[in-house]
Amino acid sequence: MKTRTFFALGAVAAAALAGCGDDPFAFPWEPSPDTVRLFALSRPEPNLVSALDLLPRRLVRVEAAATGSQWDLAVDTAGGRFVWIPPGVMGIETRAGVAELDETSFEEASMAPADTASYATTRLLPVEAGRVYAVRTRQHQRCRYYGKIQALEMDVGRAVIRVHYDLSPACNNRSLVPPG
Repeated sequence: MKTRTFFALGAVAAAALAGCGDDPFAFPWEPSPDTVRLFALSRPEPNLVSALDLLPRRLVRVEAAATGSQWDLAVDTAGGRFVWIPPGVMGIETRAGVAELDETSFEEASMAPADTASYATTRLLPVEAGRVYAVRTRQHQRCRYYGKIQALEMDVGRAVIRVHYDLSPACNNRSLVPPG
C-alpha cells in the first residue's frame, strides 16, 4: 500500500511539473560575459595578470609563488604572435584546456566540443583575433565547467591582449548558452 501511495504522489508531482512546462533538472543561469586585459607571461615586469581562473572569474598572476595550479588559461607570445597556455604546458596536472570552435560569433557559440582530443591541454594554441575558443576548466570537486573566450584586441609589441569571455555555472554541462 505504501508503495502505491509513493508512486501516486510521484505521478501527481510529475504531472504538475509537466503541466507547468518547468524542467525540474534545468539549471537556470544568465549570460554574464566579461572583458579583461591580460599581459603576456614573457613581459619583464613582475606581478602582471597573465591568466584566468574561470570559475570564480578571477585574474591571476601566474608568476606569484602562491598561484600554484589555481588557474585555467594563460596567455603569452611565441614566434611573434599570442598563444593560449593551458596549465598542462607548465607541468601542472590538470585537464583544463582550450579548443578552437568552428567559425562562429561569440554570441552564436553554443556548445563546447565533446571530444576531449579537441582540447589543447599540454601544448600552446595560437590565438587568432576574433576567433572564438571553448575553455574547459580544471576539476572542481566532481565538476568541470565550460566557457568561451575571444581575443578582441592584440598588441604583440606591448604584449597585451584584451579578451571577452563567459562561463556556464552548470557542472559538466558543455552548453555555452543558458537553457531556454
